Amino acid sequence: MSGLVRNGNLKRGRGKYIGGSVVGMTVLTAALNRPALPHRASPADPHPSPPPHDAGPTDPHPSPPPYDAGPADPHRSPPVAWEQARVLAHAAPESLAARRVPLSCAAGLTLAAEIRSRVPLPAFDTAAMDGYAVSGPGPWQLRGQVRAGTVWEGTLAPGEAVEISTGAQVPVGASAVLPVERATHEGTTVSGTVSSTTVSSTTVPSAGTHIRRAGEDAPAGASLAPTGTRIGPALIGLAATCGYDTLSVRPRPRVRILVTGEELTHSGASGAGRVRDALGPLLPMLVAELGGQACAVRHLPDRPTGLLAAAVHPPDDEDTEVVVVTGSTSIGVTDQLRQLLRATGARWVIDTVACRPGHPQLLAGIGAGRWLVGLPGNPFAALVAAYTLLAPLLAGLSGRPLPELPLAPVTGDARPAPGLTRLIPVAWEGGAARVVGGHRAAYLRGAALGTALAAIPPGWVDGTPAPLILTG
Repeated sequence: MSGLVRNGNLKRGRGKYIGGSVVGMTVLTAALNRPALPHRASPADPHPSPPPHDAGPTDPHPSPPPYDAGPADPHRSPPVAWEQARVLAHAAPESLAARRVPLSCAAGLTLAAEIRSRVPLPAFDTAAMDGYAVSGPGPWQLRGQVRAGTVWEGTLAPGEAVEISTGAQVPVGASAVLPVERATHEGTTVSGTVSSTTVSSTTVPSAGTHIRRAGEDAPAGASLAPTGTRIGPALIGLAATCGYDTLSVRPRPRVRILVTGEELTHSGASGAGRVRDALGPLLPMLVAELGGQACAVRHLPDRPTGLLAAAVHPPDDEDTEVVVVTGSTSIGVTDQLRQLLRATGARWVIDTVACRPGHPQLLAGIGAGRWLVGLPGNPFAALVAAYTLLAPLLAGLSGRPLPELPLAPVTGDARPAPGLTRLIPVAWEGGAARVVGGHRAAYLRGAALGTALAAIPPGWVDGTPAPLILTG
């Protein structure tokens, strides 16, 4: 699906967010302490995913239920198919405004304008090897030398040569370059074979042998890198080759991370009733890897109620484009996020995804140009949800296309779940991706050792292809 569901209508392309209202902290806190306000559910998905299904006792690594099996939330919309969730998250935002930065500051950003060659590449006929620029058949009389960065001003006549270095401009009249290892130099005379196909020193060398002609790589004005390309070292070098000193880019989206949970401890080992926080250290690195900038990580207890509201909507809320909240996304008694979003007029884009783990994930607009991504509290489930919603959202804000996922055969113990996409860590083994064990919702061993997440569809069988999210 390439469109986006908005107000009951299907729209193609990137949609513009019309923000919901943001009210003061006093009103927010009061709203959260009241019973949930009536909420109009989103229009039904015309192709709803089947309900989640337990893998059963035969699964040696059963996943936990997708979410707390407590009372049903009357406001929750049907789960969105995993593939569709990626598309909707990418299409939700408008790209951030472009700015110009020097090449030294462009790494990791995204091109906001294509790169074109300002001159032919190479800009002049260039020697591809050290040796002698020659004209016509040999032997040849030496008339001088030319090094890289200099120009020999004369014109070579047939039977003449100049000594030349790799990268130097080939003189006018030269027909080929005689490699130094095939040349014989006696006094002012040079002889030899230009190439292995030259049958004698008197044979006329093939025109252009060992010469890189002007514009051979790209003519002037050629498009070399399109808008939306992520900028890496090679692209910066290409831009410099083309004569650019600055680039038009889209900046990294700024992300504030809120880690919720009374049970979390932030140093040392877990203790009785306490769990070491994995997401506080994990998410800033993941955000950077996905092209964003983690501006802050804040840890919040589940009580009192108003803490989450104040952290999601601080008095100065212009510092970030994205707020990530971990935990609090389900419907348990300590889970506040959904009630907060309803109370503050958030505009829902995705409310749960038909995948395992990571089912209770969500995406909502919380103001003009601002977005909230809700991730489950279990570490591997949160990682799956981040690759499902946060990664496409950051790509959309950065003006990058939604990456197409490569397909590869997947082997190993990866039992499909009816009606759900299972995300399972895999690592390359020969020409296939093999499942890496250790992928329960709270366990990161498989993800730590794997190089990709395989998106296992309901009908998958061992050895058949599945889409891969590359993670390492």
